[in-house]
Amino acid sequence: MRKTAFGWKQTTAGAAAAALVMGGAFMGVADASPAEPRQGEGVPQHVFYIMMENHGKSQIIGNTADAPYINQLATKYNTASDFHGVTHPSLPNYLSAFSGSFQGIWDDCKAGATVTCPPEEFVPGSGDATDGASLTPAQVASASKTPHMFSGRNLVDQLEAKGRTWKAYMQSMPQAGFEGEYAPGNVNGTTVKLYAQKHNPFMYFSDINSPGNPRLKQVVPLEKNFDADLASGTVPDFSWISPDQCHDMHGISPSAAAIVGLPDCGYPSSGLDHGAIRLGDQFLHDTVTKIMNSPTWKASNSSIVINWDENDYSGYSGGPGSPVGAKGAVLGGGDAPLIVINSHSGPHKDSDVPADHYTVLATLEHMWHLGCLENTCSARTSGSLRDLFAR
Repeated sequence: MRKTAFGWKQTTAGAAAAALVMGGAFMGVADASPAEPRQGEGVPQHVFYIMMENHGKSQIIGNTADAPYINQLATKYNTASDFHGVTHPSLPNYLSAFSGSFQGIWDDCKAGATVTCPPEEFVPGSGDATDGASLTPAQVASASKTPHMFSGRNLVDQLEAKGRTWKAYMQSMPQAGFEGEYAPGNVNGTTVKLYAQKHNPFMYFSDINSPGNPRLKQVVPLEKNFDADLASGTVPDFSWISPDQCHDMHGISPSAAAIVGLPDCGYPSSGLDHGAIRLGDQFLHDTVTKIMNSPTWKASNSSIVINWDENDYSGYSGGPGSPVGAKGAVLGGGDAPLIVINSHSGPHKDSDVPADHYTVLATLEHMWHLGCLENTCSARTSGSLRDLFAR
């Protein structure tokens, strides 16, 4: 299930496959040339990157009833007012943030060299606003045969090449390098999807997810590991944090939410998912406070990036790197919040530069001299939010 502007929807590859015969046009990139913001001082030694889920900017920013802490952060620290998901659904956005490419897919399927899935979005019958735009036949055909284990370079390759350390912290993942699609999985006949592999892009790349690969030991459960690393001052240069689906604002089925004792996490029958937003706000309050109280934060120039992967499927506006479908339609992920917190912060800044997940990745690459990946290699398809990280 996932939230759409039209209610709560079960997403399956089968439902999308039935609609494929009516797909749309050739893959491209939205034409946008954002101006480079002024360069400022300050390059973070550590970056904490937190990915939240499925809400548009207006559902979070200004919603002080459900998200009081997030709104405090947005008022005090730095924001991007023209930030968007690259496309829909979730997985392509995580891949974009991690590899500079959405890898030409429009689904949330599990990782695997033999796993292929037809598009779930931008096809007739998708059950949300994305059926107002269409993929091209070429896009549908290519996406439907793309294996979900990618061999291209990614952020881990870049970090290690420059001698930088990294770790991925995944809430509710059972153990390091867990291969399963969901966890805990079957609980007394009900499938409980707290950890979701689609929110863990590390597992979709063959130079990380391969038998005996030591990199898998760096993809760890958030529980205990993150607190221990903060307390000991051993947090890596780059920390990726994926909350579970009860704390990233995604939500799970009401029956599963009851089993885990978090009824607010259950999808509502209609309207805004106030409970999921509240749980996400509480998670960020706890996590950001821990980071700010840590020896690393107090002794270094560091940054926290909080962004949402996409909106609630109520629209498909895009950023500078969003793909283009049939009839020139931008196949974006909709508007979403983005907040940047710096340990040595100045006054609040808001960037109105058109931005998406490629922009955040490109900014990190530029600050740390990592090179570029796919869409981050062109200012036209990425741009920069460097000003949000400046003092």
